[in-house]
Amino acid sequence: MKSLTTRMIWLTVFSIAMGFLETAVVVYLRKIYYPGGFRFPLVSLDMNIVYVEFFREAATILMLLGIGIIAGKNTSQKFAIFLYCFAIWDIFYYVFLKVCLNWPESLFTWDILFLIPVPWVSPVLAPCIVSLTMIALTASVIYFQEKGYNAHLKIREWVLLIAGSLLVIYSFILDYIKYVATGTQQSIGLWTLSSHQADVIKTYVPVNYNWWLFSAGEVIIIAGIASLIYHAVKQGRGV
Repeated sequence: MKSLTTRMIWLTVFSIAMGFLETAVVVYLRKIYYPGGFRFPLVSLDMNIVYVEFFREAATILMLLGIGIIAGKNTSQKFAIFLYCFAIWDIFYYVFLKVCLNWPESLFTWDILFLIPVPWVSPVLAPCIVSLTMIALTASVIYFQEKGYNAHLKIREWVLLIAGSLLVIYSFILDYIKYVATGTQQSIGLWTLSSHQADVIKTYVPVNYNWWLFSAGEVIIIAGIASLIYHAVKQGRGV
């Protein structure tokens, strides 16, 4: 247990440090491009910056995935630790933004979450809820496995987690897709990182977030976590 505690402490410290690093990059970008404060629509960015931001986001995910693979003892733990680090990173990213820039104004302030493959946008509250759900999943896997229970993600749990996650992701991109579908734009993403696609994004202002769709995804994810716990307890230790 001491080894587990030490491991989780350092994973937490690592993730908080990554959160601050992410915040530092955003502070610099906002000082340059949003001196009056961040708001939609996004300002025009140099394409070199767009490329750097695109690959920086991809690199961040790879780093978090890598620490999960290194720290986890099996596939379920590797995945759970990746989610845990992602969640801590994301939560403290907003904590440090609040400290450094006094932003967001509230949990319902709109933010752009990712650009891959299309802009993900939502009120800040939504990714915070997702992060807490990730932490709950990690706690369930780690706790029961360390206690000797058969707490491994089975096909049914994977299906529920993936289905719920896809619904949540769809809730993040739905407003942008609607914007493109009802306008004259011909592109919905940054797959090719073209200047035309960047122009589409810089005219987009989020209007409506589908909380019902988000809630449905969260319920399915929580059902997956509950299924994991139920079957772990049912099968007992040493299996």
